[in-house]
Parts: sequence; C-alpha cells; structure tokens
Amino acid sequence: MRFTDTIKNIWSIKELRDRIGITLLLVLIYRLGCYVVLPGISPAAIDALASFTNKSGLMQLLDMFSGGAFSQASVFALGIMPYITASIVIQLCGMILPSFQKMQREGESGRQKLNQYTRYLTVVILFLQAPSYLINLQIQASSASGGLGLHMGFWTTVYLTIILTAGSMFIMWLGERITDRGIGNGISFIILVGIIARLPGALSYEFISRLPGASGSQGGLVMFIIEIVLLFAVTVGAVLLVQGTRKVPVQYAKRIVGNRQYGGARQYIPLKVNAAGVMPIIFAQAIMFIPMAFSGFRGGETGFLHAFTDINGFWYNAVFFVLIVAFTYFYTAITVRPTEMAENMKRNNGFIPGVKPGKKTAEYLDAIMSRITLPGSIFLGIVAILPAFARFFGISQNFAQFFGGTSLLIMVGVVLDTLQQVESHLMMHHYDGLMKEGKIKGRTTGSAY
Repeated sequence: MRFTDTIKNIWSIKELRDRIGITLLLVLIYRLGCYVVLPGISPAAIDALASFTNKSGLMQLLDMFSGGAFSQASVFALGIMPYITASIVIQLCGMILPSFQKMQREGESGRQKLNQYTRYLTVVILFLQAPSYLINLQIQASSASGGLGLHMGFWTTVYLTIILTAGSMFIMWLGERITDRGIGNGISFIILVGIIARLPGALSYEFISRLPGASGSQGGLVMFIIEIVLLFAVTVGAVLLVQGTRKVPVQYAKRIVGNRQYGGARQYIPLKVNAAGVMPIIFAQAIMFIPMAFSGFRGGETGFLHAFTDINGFWYNAVFFVLIVAFTYFYTAITVRPTEMAENMKRNNGFIPGVKPGKKTAEYLDAIMSRITLPGSIFLGIVAILPAFARFFGISQNFAQFFGGTSLLIMVGVVLDTLQQVESHLMMHHYDGLMKEGKIKGRTTGSAY
C-alpha cells in the first residue's frame, strides 16, 4: 500500500512525471543505438568479437560499461568511458595546475570552460581509441576465419573512426540532456543502464548453468539461491560504504545585531568513510592495465606478465587491493582539505567543542579522516576484489562482475542519487518521502566516477 501511494504521488507531480518520461525516452534511444551495427561489418566479424570478449575478463568489463555495444560492433561501441577518462584527466589537472585551479574558482564561467576542455579531450581520446578498436575487430575476424575475415582500407578506417567518435559524443549529449531535463546525473545514469542491461543475461545464464543436467553444474538450485543471498548482502554492504559518515559537531557563536540574535546553533560536518568514491578503483585499474599492454607487445602472457594479467589470479588481486588502499588515502588527501575547513569555520565564528580554532581544528579533522579512511579503504579494496572470490567458488565470469568492483559501486551510488532527487521533489510538494523513517542520504556528488 505504501508503495502504491508513493507511485501515485510521483505521478501527480507534473514536473517529476515529465522528467521521468524524458529520462526513459532518452534511455530508450541509447539502448536502440547499442544495436545499430557499424556499416560494412559482417555477422561473422561480430560473432568473432563477441567470442573474444567473452574469453577476456578485461573485455567483458569494457563491454559491461558500454551496455553490450562493445561486443556488438555498434556505433556506440566505445560508450561513455572516453568522456569519463577525459573528465578524470581534467579533474587531476585541477588539482595540480594553477591555471585549472583558477578556472575552478571562477564559478559558472570557469565550469563551462572546463566542460569545453573535457569535450575537446574526449574527441582526442576517441580518435586514438577508435582505430585501436577497429584493428582489434579485424584481428578477431581474421583469426576466426583463417585469415579470410574483415579487411579495412585507410579511408574505411577513417570514416568508421568518425562514426564511432560521433556515437560516443551523441551518448555524451544524451547524458547532458538527462541531467538538464530528466532525473539524476545523466552520464552516471547511462553507465547504470549499460551495467543493468547485462544483468538479466548473466542471471539467466547462471540459473541455467545450475540446473540439474547442465554441463559443469555444481550445487544445483540451492547454490543459485545462496548466490542471490550473497549478492544481496554485498549490495547492502556497498550501500553502507557509500552512505557511511562520521558527523563532527560544530558550534557557532552567538551574535546580537540590534534586537535579533544570530548563530548559536549546532551543526555537523559529515565526513564520509569513503570520500574518494570509485576513483581509487579506477586509478588502480589504470595501473593494472600496464602489464596487459606489455603482454600484448610481447605476443603472449608468460611468467611475470601472466600473473598480472589474470584478473582472477592471486597476485593480480593482491596488488590491486594494495593499490586501492593507497589511492584511497591519496585521493582523500587531495580532495578533503582540513586546513580549508578549519579556516572557513573560523571565519564564520564556528568551532568544534573542546578544540581550539585554527591549526588545532585542522589537526583534529585530519586525525578523524585518517582513522575513518583506513576501514573505508580496506572495505573498498575488499569490494573491488570480490568478483575474483566469486569466480573461485565457481560463479560464471559474467555474473561474478556484479558481486563487487566498480560496477556495483556505480549502481549503488547512482540509484541512491536518483532516489534522493525523487524524494526531494516529493518533499518539495509536501508529500511523504520514499521511506517511512529517515531520508535517503545518497552521495555528496552527482557523479559515478
């Protein structure tokens, strides 16, 4: 009954109804585009690419973020990830280069400049990635047909590169339209849709593989039910990680102006347990891609390189875990700045009870962040390597990817962020929220990366 009333309340708000409708329409356009194949690509080449993708854990990860378009040789094959890469590079430049820091402080005009630079960099990345994708497509088609597969000339490669670039830029445009006229953060929502699109197929494959009589079946349906329960438990843990905060009380001094009293209220600074989000996983994965690149140049994976290219192996996941913990501390240190927080409190006549304003407050906040970042980084590392543990217990590669890693954290974060926006619309129109008690805290930012 509560759920039905909430749906009625959502439908009764015209603005919210229109935003949800526009979001669903744009998502439908995106999903249809994922099945539009590049011109001149034969079904045999697509089958060869899909077979290669299913055999490689890394390729499956890229295919997941593109919603299956990568393995279908679609015009959307490169997905939104080049834009994400460009955004990360611009974000890092804002932490290092003074000129970018100045633009960040310029408000809306500076933000527009940074967005424009991000688009330019996205195009550059696409012009580098598209030919690589086409070369890989030719190699897989040729190997599957004994050298008689797909052959592309120079100009064919050029116009297919332009098509792939235009496809990814169109996805970026769809994401911006969802942000402006729809519900939620558009780029993050498109990534979420791409990930969820793979879930039904992975779930059905896992179910069929557990049926009695299936080849390699182990544990039967009981094991499948246990997997679903474990997936639910991991998702709950990811929600706790995303929403976990430490509230630091801040007292503001009273000021008497005329006959009115200002200040004197107690507020709280919410310090997130995982202030870095999924960025440490993305950085760590970028580092772990280096051995894979070297193995490709050497023409095989042997010895040391094989140990660091097997995404289900011990050494890969051990190093991956350590890198995530290290990058969590690094990214938290450059994004959460206790000195600035202490100065802002001091300027607004605020102080932490029992702590002197200024330097002592900065040291106090830094100590708290160091304490809560340790368990947060360890838990983040565990979530990131959970797919390897799932594979160890016989879960299929496609389904194991939903047991942790970037995909799970993005799904949890985007869903919470979207529900938070829906709830804010309901509360604005004097309706009850989505939950009987409390509110959905969501994330502090509207980004999945």
